[in-house]
Amino acid sequence: DGAAAPMETGTQPGPQPGTPSCSTPSHPPVVEDDFQFVLCECCRQESPSLKLLTCLHTLCLGCLSENKPIGQCPVCRTTIPQASGIPDMDNVLFVNLQARLSIYKKIRDSEGPSCSRCRGEEAAVWCSECEEFLCTKCFGDHQWFFKKRSHEARRLEELRAESAHQFLEDTRKPSNLFCSRPSHAEQGLISSIYCKECKKALCCSCALLDSQHTAFCDIHGETQRRQEELSTMSQELKRKRSGFEATYAALEDEAARLEEAQREMRELIRQRVEQLVGLIRREEEELLGLVEARQEQGRRELARELQSVAGVLRRMEAGERLVEKMSLYATEQEVMDMQPFIKGSLEELQRLQPPPAGDRAQPGDLAECRARLQAL
Repeated sequence: DGAAAPMETGTQPGPQPGTPSCSTPSHPPVVEDDFQFVLCECCRQESPSLKLLTCLHTLCLGCLSENKPIGQCPVCRTTIPQASGIPDMDNVLFVNLQARLSIYKKIRDSEGPSCSRCRGEEAAVWCSECEEFLCTKCFGDHQWFFKKRSHEARRLEELRAESAHQFLEDTRKPSNLFCSRPSHAEQGLISSIYCKECKKALCCSCALLDSQHTAFCDIHGETQRRQEELSTMSQELKRKRSGFEATYAALEDEAARLEEAQREMRELIRQRVEQLVGLIRREEEELLGLVEARQEQGRRELARELQSVAGVLRRMEAGERLVEKMSLYATEQEVMDMQPFIKGSLEELQRLQPPPAGDRAQPGDLAECRARLQAL
């Protein structure tokens, strides 16, 4: 948009931010409903410290610190392996998306952002490379200073005309992957090679000096393979999810039948006992207690199974959603950082099976109660 072309001293900048080039269409505010997934799933607030649990739910440090009981996900009650109740994995994808969306919100704000450099003038251009808002004057200085570089700068009027989805897609630029050796990473050595045996990103120097390993591949090919692996696992989970949904529906139906059986028995008991005199009232209470005792165990078992299956379904939904957002918005660095963790959680979900129908709790035996009623 004009920032890529080198400029000479005294020339005007490529884009003329002060002159509108197109009318801004009427757009609603930032489509918040489409990006609720980047918020903490407990308090529904933005946070720079989001943690990814093994159940693939995302919570902020504040909610995890106040979570009771400690060691369980407050959404699906899955166990958190860490003793402190604070997972090790950061959800860098959602944190980075929050930062990019905050830039988009500033662009769409009615007052508009101010220049990041002079702080006084209203910004007219945003440079995606410097990640700065610039007024017309500072933009001219910026163009001269970076005349030998290809910085992409765009008018705010054009960015306001875009949706949040389009803005995120346009700002999804490839990131540099650094060598896994700490000293090389500090020196900024870029990694372009991936070792399949030690599962690390390497710079050219490390790859040449590594005489033990030979299973090297292109790092970009590895990130693509990991993304495809997550997509494949997500598709398999979608097919498996139908079995859990059927089990959950069956458990709900069985719970309803259990409640209906109890209701009918209670009504029958009351009808029979009301025909008797006051001395038989004591028998009524005994029979009601008997029914309650028979049904309580089955009710507790069904409640536990319902809670367990509901938790698995929530984890599967969270996994599908996270893989989808990784595919749409994740950079290569985010894929490299998060894929092994997400893969482990998805593999754990794949190993789960719906509980067999024969193992589910059955309603209590009411034969003794019916015999006592017949005797009355």
